[in-house]
Amino acid sequence: MPDFAADVRYPIGKFETLPYSEEIKKNWINDIRFLPNDIELAIQTFDEYQLDTPYREGGWTVKQLVHHIADSHMNAYIRFKLALTEDNPTIKPYEEAEWAKLPDTFNVPVNVSVTLLHALHRRWTVIIENISEEQFQNRTVFHPEHQKQMTLWHLLGMYAWHSRHHLAHIKNLITLKGW
Repeated sequence: MPDFAADVRYPIGKFETLPYSEEIKKNWINDIRFLPNDIELAIQTFDEYQLDTPYREGGWTVKQLVHHIADSHMNAYIRFKLALTEDNPTIKPYEEAEWAKLPDTFNVPVNVSVTLLHALHRRWTVIIENISEEQFQNRTVFHPEHQKQMTLWHLLGMYAWHSRHHLAHIKNLITLKGW
């Protein structure tokens, strides 16, 4: 059995921005494009016990992860639209850990967030496929929590990483539990 315990919080490593390239762009867009299908396939046979299982001790449950991804990627979609239509807008941070404790996380079936991800990622993918290299490198948002400007290229990489990161949490749990 693989040893995921060594870095269970960051199974694919921490995010690092890479220099712009068409190949990387294509890969990152595909990470976002295929995430809803990948999540759906990974959890399609899960029962409530499995959905309520934390991916690590003290970590979020699979249900919380899926709802978190939907919450996070709704924010990402809005951030992209803001960056494309405003001059370096200040984005609104949110308390993701607190959002994960709200009633919808526990009372709404996980397939609702999977359905939301399918629709959201379809629209988001159309937008990012039509962003030029110049826009990726020059359109920005200001993140007040980090006190820094972030390019669309940085955001694309970060959310592609975020997609792979949480999918790896779920897949590693499946492997560790033998599901």
